[in-house]
Amino acid sequence: MEFEFDIHKIFLEPITKLDSTLLPQRRPLVSSSEAEKQIMKVLDDIGKASAKAQRLPAPITSASRMQTNQHHLYILKDCTPKTAGRGLVIGFLKVGYKKLFVLDRKGSHIEAEPLCILDFYIHESLQRHGFGKELFGFMLRIEQVEPQHLAIDRPSEKFLSFLWKHYNLRAVIPQVNNFVIFEGFFRDRKGKRQLCVQSAEWRKGVV
Repeated sequence: MEFEFDIHKIFLEPITKLDSTLLPQRRPLVSSSEAEKQIMKVLDDIGKASAKAQRLPAPITSASRMQTNQHHLYILKDCTPKTAGRGLVIGFLKVGYKKLFVLDRKGSHIEAEPLCILDFYIHESLQRHGFGKELFGFMLRIEQVEPQHLAIDRPSEKFLSFLWKHYNLRAVIPQVNNFVIFEGFFRDRKGKRQLCVQSAEWRKGVV
């Protein structure tokens, strides 16, 4: 996606991580007020593009939503010489921890707080070039999470195919909510926030 301002001056890295402050780790080459204005424009536009691609009634990613939630958003820009001018935004990936009730293979209700994939978009003209894998892999390294430990909010068939192709995730554990989890979700977890194992109704724990 192209913008009327220079992407390279607000996002200095190939992949930039944003949180609720909307401030990149590396300080933009424009004033703080201008950077905030431009970043908000980027977030609103890519959120709309993602919603359109997924045929959602309204965007689930925007600057205001980022400012009011503890989510992380990774933006991938095009660094090739042909975009050395104002640059292009290739896509983004939004993640966040959410408290969920999930079912294990035995049908037990488990209270969990996994890292969730909340929105994922690569511009239509730049798909099938490895950008999605690059962005997703970067997020996994930064968040220090294994792909099978993620919960995905309303994944499209295209996204499910992506996870199967690149991470061999195909054995879905059926859920009663909009989230999808895979075989291995409950195994070998590390970190306090990734899974708070506790049976919601019977206090059985996880087998």
